[in-house]
Parts: sequence; C-alpha cells; structure tokens
Amino acid sequence: MTLADYNKKKEKIPDTPGVYFFLGPKKELLYIGKATSLRDRLRSYFSPDLMETRGPLLVEMLAQAASIDWRQTDSVLEALILEAQLIKTHKPKHNTMSKDDKSFNYVVITREDFPRLLLVRGKDLSRSNESGILSEKLKAKSTKLKAFRAVFGPFPHGMQLKDALKIIRKIFPYRDKCEPCVAGKRCKPCFNRQIGLCPGVCSGEIGKREYARTIRHLILFFEGKKKALLRALTAEMKAAAKAEKFEEAARLRRQLFSLQHIQDVSLIKSEYRVPASGGHTDSGRYRVEAYDVAHWGGEAAIGVMTVVENGVARTAEYRTFKIREASAGDDVGALREILSRRLAHNEWQMPRLIVVDGSRAQINAAQIVLRELEMKSPVVGVVKNEKHQPRGISGDKDTIRAREQDILLANAEAHRFAIGKHRRARRVV
Repeated sequence: MTLADYNKKKEKIPDTPGVYFFLGPKKELLYIGKATSLRDRLRSYFSPDLMETRGPLLVEMLAQAASIDWRQTDSVLEALILEAQLIKTHKPKHNTMSKDDKSFNYVVITREDFPRLLLVRGKDLSRSNESGILSEKLKAKSTKLKAFRAVFGPFPHGMQLKDALKIIRKIFPYRDKCEPCVAGKRCKPCFNRQIGLCPGVCSGEIGKREYARTIRHLILFFEGKKKALLRALTAEMKAAAKAEKFEEAARLRRQLFSLQHIQDVSLIKSEYRVPASGGHTDSGRYRVEAYDVAHWGGEAAIGVMTVVENGVARTAEYRTFKIREASAGDDVGALREILSRRLAHNEWQMPRLIVVDGSRAQINAAQIVLRELEMKSPVVGVVKNEKHQPRGISGDKDTIRAREQDILLANAEAHRFAIGKHRRARRVV
C-alpha cells in the first residue's frame, strides 16, 4: 500500500480505540492489529523509518497490502479482546509470521465445579492439546485440572493482557489459585478474597450456581459479546430487585456501570502512542538495550533487559525473563532465549543497538536470533576482566565510538539489575 493510497483515507480514520486491518488485492486479511488511537497507529505505518523501527516483516506486509479498514471499539480493553478473537478466527499471514502462536498468551477457563481463569502460554497449551494431558507447568497450577471449558486468544500483547485481566477481575471477581471451601469445615478467605478479587469460593460465600453465572458473564465478555452481556446483567438485576434481593441488584448495577464506563487507563499508558511526526520511535532518541544472565551454580537462572536512551537509564522499561528452555549453565543458550522472547514483543519499541555481556560467542548468538527474525540491529559485546570490570568492547568500531558511554552504562545497569533480581529470587526460595 502506498502513501498516496493511505492519504486518500486518512481523514476518515477516527482518533478512537479499535482494531485495524491491512487487506490484500482480493480483500484477503494480511494483518490485524489493535490501537488506542486508530488514527495515530495507522499513520505510524507510513513513517520513513519504518524499516529501522518495526523491521522487514511489516515493511513486506505493507508492500503487499492494497487497502486498510478498521473497527472502532468503546475501549482499549475491548480492542485487545477483539484483536485476539479475530486473529484466532482468520489467522492472518503476517500475524503468524511475526510471532509463533506458541509464544502468545491465552486465557483459559477450566472445567471444574468452581472454574478457574488462568493465563497460559501457547507453548504449554499446545503440549497439553497434543498429548491429551496437561503439561507439567499447567499441572503445577492445579492438580485437579482435567480439561478446559473455554480457551481465548492468542493475545499478542502479554503485558497489556495482564493489565486487562486486572481490570476484568475488578468487574467480575473470579477464582484462580484458592481451593473451594469444603462443606462442614471452617474455611479461611484467600488474599484475593480479602481485597475483593475472589468472590469467596475459598470461604464458602458463593455457591456453584451463582459462581457459574459469573463464569458465563466472563465467557460472553471474552467472546466479544458485550451487548448480550449487558442484556443478561440487566435482566438479572431486574429479577433480583423484583425478588427484593437489593444487595444483589446493587452489585449487578455496579457491574453494568463498570462495563459501560471501562476504566482502562493502565492499558492506554502501556499502549504505544505515535508522536506527531509519525513512526514507532522518536527519531531524536537512540535506544540501547543491554542483556545479562545471572544464576547460582547454573541453577535458578534469570535474564534481564535494561534500556538507555541518550545517556539516560529508562528504569521503568527494564524487564526480567525467567530462563525456561536453556540448560543449566548455558549462558549463550539463555541469551538466545531471552532475545527471542524479547524481540517477539513487537508492541515494544525496538532497539537501535543491542549490548551483550561477553564477546564473540554472545555476539554471534544475538546475531543468529536477529537473522532468524529478519531484523537488523548492530550488536556489541562488553568483555570483562577477572573482577568483572569492562576491559574492552567488541563489535562495529564506528558504533562503539559513537555510543561508548551508553554501551557501558547499559551493560553496568544490566549487571546490577540481574544480580539484584537474582538475590531477591534466592531469598524467596
């Protein structure tokens, strides 16, 4: 799709949340995305630095696209859910190319007397489906899980999904970890019950029938059937009032109000807002990301990412990764795993420069991951002495000369952050 084609439609694009579509010459769906502002997000695809900021896969998709379309939603939360629903239904080529389904997140509702709502990685869900039994990770969540009543996703934006579930749980409190109260026993409310996020399954305050209604409400919401959900809640509220169950009617009225006035400020903050000039990054900012791995004798390994922009450490954007695949003591394998998972987050701002802790082996590992994803970004490695102090930087000399201070700061921050996180993790263990 050309800039001229986009310009013909841009005045009609609303400045509202919603889901957008890139369509091929035969109106086939190439890509589905969601946005806080449809106008800002679609404008970002026609920035001159798209290759640098978003990578070759999106550039290729744009070259194949013939037109764009969109669907408005009442909130960012509903856009997030609609996006997942449409990706699952249509499986657009460029959504699946940009990220393997197994790295997406899914929301599952279990088949139990008091169902749980859980956040599950596609990898664990796939293993359970292929084998017919639950993966070890899902077994760890519950020894009583036998099957799923409903599965929703894939959700490409993991961090936003976690924020979304916090919002949803305030409207419809649900069970995730606690055990149901056994009749005749004195049951203690879980922490989530004490703060209003569990309806009282653990304390015996809610029965199976009443809780089943909550599950039906959640399913309607995740299916994108908001109108049907509002009708159901309205009917239940009127029935409760007629039966003089005024507390129940008031609770349902609060849920109706919350659904009609969704407070999703946290999602708006975490959604990338395109600057007035367009593009995924502010061209005046040079983003350096550094990576490090910490472990104790090869065990309990974690990886971290730190961010420095123009000499300033952006601590709010630091991230931690629990090593899942790499074997104990395999720092190079752990680095590959961290980078693969990080770069799968195409909703995060992409780095201009990647810094690894080490020399040729670590640089090669990072470059392999970038090649596999068809992404281009220079990689440098900080070489340390026996006291773990920098003694040199390996990589492109011009890049090192221009960004030496940022490289060293990002690397130092990665080491500090990794050690701090690992010490806290060991204390917990």
